Amino acid sequence: MFKVQSSDIVELIGTFFLTGVVIGSGIMAENLSQGNDAVALLGNTISTGAILFVLIKSFSSISGAHFNPIVSFVSFINKELTLPTFFKYITFQFLGAILSVFVVHYYFAQELIQISTNFRGEEKLLISEIVATFGLLTTILFVRKYNPKDIAAAVALFITAGYWFTSSTAFANPAVTIARMFTDTFTGIGPSCVVYFIIGQIIGALLANYFHNKISSGISFHN
Repeated sequence: MFKVQSSDIVELIGTFFLTGVVIGSGIMAENLSQGNDAVALLGNTISTGAILFVLIKSFSSISGAHFNPIVSFVSFINKELTLPTFFKYITFQFLGAILSVFVVHYYFAQELIQISTNFRGEEKLLISEIVATFGLLTTILFVRKYNPKDIAAAVALFITAGYWFTSSTAFANPAVTIARMFTDTFTGIGPSCVVYFIIGQIIGALLANYFHNKISSGISFHN
């Protein structure tokens, strides 16, 4: 029987707010920046970093504050989540992200159903997402293990930096990536680009997990 837990609900709520802040702050920044993309991106960056800190502080003791299928995937392969819990987490994460798009569109008086025309790139963006996701997961895994009280600040600061040092602006989250395909606003992503982002995110997460496990176990990288 499919039983909804409090952890599932907070994963939905957390991903809803994360996606809503990313898209909503992008719309607000675009409206107020008078065509200055740097100013718009700065507004988008600050808002995203701030909400990540708040959400992780609020919900980490309930669900682990994943809000990201890639984080849940790494938790699953490390046997921190059972298969049923993993599937429930990612289901509620995608649901929260998609629902958020329509709610944000509604209160910003946008067309509810949109498909992004924002072509962000292909192979180069894949590499960017590998770097971004590797960095995010490395941050989560190492800070959680060695400085757990700092995890909210560390994740928020990494994504804040990631907006500016990666050409993809550090999506690093398949649920938010797919949701952004359905908004033709500042933070949208064209459908043809999505697969490159998702593949990059998976590769980056697997590399980060391998690196973390090697370092943590003290095993040499040499054969």
